[in-house]
Amino acid sequence: MVQVRTAGVNPLDNMIIRGEVRLIVPYRPPILMGNEFVGMVEAVGHGVEGFQEGDRVYGRMPLHHIGTFCDYLTIPAAAAAEVPDYLSDEQAACVPLTALTAQQAYNLMNTRPGGSLYISGGTGSVGAMAIPIAVARGLEVATSGGASSRERVVALGVKTFVDYKTQHVQDVLSDMDYVLDTLGDKGLPVEFAILRDGGSLATLRGTPNGAFAKRMGLPWYKQILFDLASSKWARMARRKHQTYNFIFVHADGQGLAEISCIFEERREEPSVDGVYPLSDVNAALEKVYRGGSRGKTVLRISD
Repeated sequence: MVQVRTAGVNPLDNMIIRGEVRLIVPYRPPILMGNEFVGMVEAVGHGVEGFQEGDRVYGRMPLHHIGTFCDYLTIPAAAAAEVPDYLSDEQAACVPLTALTAQQAYNLMNTRPGGSLYISGGTGSVGAMAIPIAVARGLEVATSGGASSRERVVALGVKTFVDYKTQHVQDVLSDMDYVLDTLGDKGLPVEFAILRDGGSLATLRGTPNGAFAKRMGLPWYKQILFDLASSKWARMARRKHQTYNFIFVHADGQGLAEISCIFEERREEPSVDGVYPLSDVNAALEKVYRGGSRGKTVLRISD
C-alpha cells in the first residue's frame, strides 16, 4: 500500500476518458483515473521482498488496475521500483509511464548500439524520457519540434534537430534504422519514407495491429480486426521490408528499476511543465489535451 505524493498526467488519461482505448482495455466508467505515481510505502503484504515501510517508490499501474489520482493505492510489488534519491517527487512523476514506453518500444524494435533513431515530436514529455534512454542504449538520436525546444533536447543528447516550422523531416533525414512515432497516422507516411530498407518503426498513437493483439493476449477476433485496421501500414512497411509495431505500455517494476539505474548514472533532470493540486485535476487534463507541452504535467497529491 502506497501513500501517493505526486501523479503524472498523460495523453493516455484523456484517451481513456474519451474511450479511445476501449478495444484494447475496455474501461467502464466510473473509474479512478491516473496511470503513474510517486509515493511512500505504507505497508507490504505477506511474502513481499525488496520493499519496506517508508520506501519512496514509483510505478506504472497495471492496465486493469489503474487509479493514481488519489491519496492511497495498492500495487503489486512487481510493478513498482524505488525512486532515485536525487529526483524530487515532481521530477519522479515524469518517469514511469513515458520511460517504460520508450524502453518497451526499443526492446520491441530490437535496437542495437550505433543505430540511428528518429523520435517524432520529441520535445514533449515522451521525448524527455525517450531521448536519454536511447542515448544510454548507444543510439544516435534525431527529433523534431519547435525551435524554442532545440537547446533543451540537444542537452539531452539529440544529434540532429528538425525545426518543423521551417524544415521538412524528409529533407533532413534518411535511412534511419529506427523510428519512434508519437504523432499517429498523420506522421507515418513521412516516417516510413525516412526509414531505411529493413528498418523498424514503433508507434504510440497509430493503429494497433494483429501482432500487438497477440502479445496482449486479446481474443482472436480482435487480432483479425486490428490486422485489417492496420493493413495500410502493413502494406507500406512491406515495400521496403520494414517492421510496423504498435506499443501500449504495461507495468514492469524490473524495467523501471533498470531505468532508475540509467537516471542515477546520467543524473537526468526530467522536465516538469506544470504542477497542479489534485483539486485542479480537470485543468491539468485539459492542459495535456491541448498539447504543446515542454515536459510533464504533474498532480501534487500530498506532501
